Amino acid sequence: MTDSVGGQTETQSTTLSLQGIVPPLVTPLAARDQLDHDGLQRLLDHVIDGGVSAVFILGTTGEAPSLSYRLRREMIQQSVRITAGRVPVLVGVTDTAFVESVALAEYAAQCGADAAVLTTPYYFPAGQTELTRYVQSITPKIPLPLMLYNMPGLTKVWFEIETLERLAEIPSIIGVKDSSGDLEYFERLCQLKSQRRDWQVLIGPEALLPQALELGGDGGVNGGANVMPRVFVDCYQAIKAGNTEAADAALATILKFQEIYEIGKYASRHIKATKSALSLIGICEDLPADPFNRFLEPQREQVAEVLREIGVLGKAE
Repeated sequence: MTDSVGGQTETQSTTLSLQGIVPPLVTPLAARDQLDHDGLQRLLDHVIDGGVSAVFILGTTGEAPSLSYRLRREMIQQSVRITAGRVPVLVGVTDTAFVESVALAEYAAQCGADAAVLTTPYYFPAGQTELTRYVQSITPKIPLPLMLYNMPGLTKVWFEIETLERLAEIPSIIGVKDSSGDLEYFERLCQLKSQRRDWQVLIGPEALLPQALELGGDGGVNGGANVMPRVFVDCYQAIKAGNTEAADAALATILKFQEIYEIGKYASRHIKATKSALSLIGICEDLPADPFNRFLEPQREQVAEVLREIGVLGKAE
């Protein structure tokens, strides 16, 4: 995938296939700035055994912006080691500093990761002309296939369709993950595949997976797949096979699971709820990165009740 020539890294073409379910992995923590190695092993085994197509580390669900650079590198190294080629590993490399994104991508390539994922730089909102030039400038320095990540809810900036039309001219960009929740935008995004037939377009919001596939999407980067990967994989496969009954049954479970995201009053509840669920099923600790706090016992019990109702957790005795 990459060749090193005279100290320079040259990105090669890729046949990386990401159709299906790609969980945005949580980052299991044992303590502040301390990776839960055993939890990460269990989590990766859990999602891979559940049939996922790849794993995406250091994204939003992985709390990447809240992690130290040291811990991000440890997460990359350990994830690639544990995965051991069973599925591709995608690594989020977004940072407010250009050189830090490049450095993280270079480290990911050295570790053996399969692709990098880049969203719009956050804090200072870039204009589309600035964003286009930014991606054009950074892509040749990233020694991995690159997936762009549209996350306007947190970065304040969209990858507008006209911008993506220009960026589609860059061979090493292999597709887009969209977490906007805007299906009209997603449909236009899928239409770009007529320009780049090798592009893969993935949806973030998990409840929209059926609509996304109907519009031409290739799969989902769905946080709930950390907890119940097989349900998401079954839903995807049933939709692709035209098995409406099985797809509807899996989707009903997914929609019920979504209730855990309504627990708690802060925006951090999505990450807290996911980690709480993983803790309850014995995968990893529920500690989030600072500045967040883990759910208290009343909230954990609400999460547990949802998991019991969908059969992910055994009934309380």
